[in-house]
Amino acid sequence: MKNILIIIVLFIFLKPLSAQNLEGKWLGLLKIQGMELDLYFNISKKENNYSATLDVPKQGAKAIPVTAVELKDSILNISVGAIGMTYFGILKNDSLVTGEFKQMGTLLPLDLKRVDSESMKLVRPQTPQPPFPYREEKISFKNIKDNITLSGTLTLPTNTSNFPTVILISGSGPQNRNAEIFGHQSFWVIADYLTRQGIGVLRYDDRGTAESEGDFSTATSFDFAEDVRAAVTYLKNRKDIATHKIGLIGHSEGGMIAPIVASEPNIIDFMVLLAGPGLPGKELMLLQKATIERARELPAPLIERGQMVMGGAYDRIIQTKPSDLSLKDSLIAYFRTNYNNLLPEDQLHNLVQQISNPWMMNFIKYDPAPMLQQVQVPVLALNGGKDLQVSAKENLTAIELALTKGGNASFITKEFPHLNHLFQSCETGLVSEYGLLEETFSEEVLGEISKWIKMR
Repeated sequence: MKNILIIIVLFIFLKPLSAQNLEGKWLGLLKIQGMELDLYFNISKKENNYSATLDVPKQGAKAIPVTAVELKDSILNISVGAIGMTYFGILKNDSLVTGEFKQMGTLLPLDLKRVDSESMKLVRPQTPQPPFPYREEKISFKNIKDNITLSGTLTLPTNTSNFPTVILISGSGPQNRNAEIFGHQSFWVIADYLTRQGIGVLRYDDRGTAESEGDFSTATSFDFAEDVRAAVTYLKNRKDIATHKIGLIGHSEGGMIAPIVASEPNIIDFMVLLAGPGLPGKELMLLQKATIERARELPAPLIERGQMVMGGAYDRIIQTKPSDLSLKDSLIAYFRTNYNNLLPEDQLHNLVQQISNPWMMNFIKYDPAPMLQQVQVPVLALNGGKDLQVSAKENLTAIELALTKGGNASFITKEFPHLNHLFQSCETGLVSEYGLLEETFSEEVLGEISKWIKMR
């Protein structure tokens, strides 16, 4: 999920850590404009000075010179002049820095974790390896309404017939068909596992991403739902697909998109929600913000203040009609007042731009309940107990209430206590931990999904 945080700089008296040493490799996950970028700082020390380079693998960038690295009394400052980037952080211990990334007016949270050379190899034991005991086909299908062609991969079992087939729906941000992040390729892992279990799987590149046409930046969740409908139509036109056994598996925002499609009668036959939202957008964003900030040990008064300020901003968005062109000016004035003109203008305008783009405005205004109430097909809703982005208890409860209210008697909700938002076994659930874990997707959850689908 997109994660918008207001960071106010506090003056904190810190006790210096003994034997502070930054030397080594540091890994961070940056969520910016719907994308997730893995950043690697390679820091070395000579006498009393540090030097470093920066790698951004997803952008093909390696060994970008770091202009300055300074560590004093647990306060870390990094600047990369070549790309106009700065980083301010607090060294919490010898393996964790919590801080803020800034580039061209954009200010975002970024935690860094120390990794060793072996970790940098990104060992991913679950990544599928050939030969595969199933048929794999590169496919494309047309979204006629938006006049775009989407590209993907279809995997089909070869040792059975009349099998169920599922469509994988990704979460927020432009993602390729494998939902690749930090070397993890969760959708490929899911597709491989399910197809080996006799279940066909269609996964595709998001519009405007990899080999798919379209403009991702202007699309909302309802536009992405049109892409899913096009995928369903494609499967129903194939002679080797059982058209009465087509289902959806949506992760994160994909778990919000799936019910939009499934709410229509005779479209699909079952649905799996993986960390799918059940709360209205405003409530979800505020809960996500507070949960992540508590995990990052921000002071309670700062968290409470952020809830009040962002809640007020979201209310303005909810009350604004699409034709109202004054929203951005209204939000700028609102934030200036609430932050006593202390928020720099570039950060102020960037914040307003982020929360007033079409996707975010639609997300904040959207309540999943009415669509869920219309879903009459069997539903399996799963969440990780350490998910900081879509909290399990609140969202699973909301999903259950909506399905019950709509008269759906065929659903199961389940929480897995030790899993994060990506369904990895974890310690903290923080985004900064994702890339450090070898597990891509819980085998237990894969088994649960497979068993449930085959019971349908």
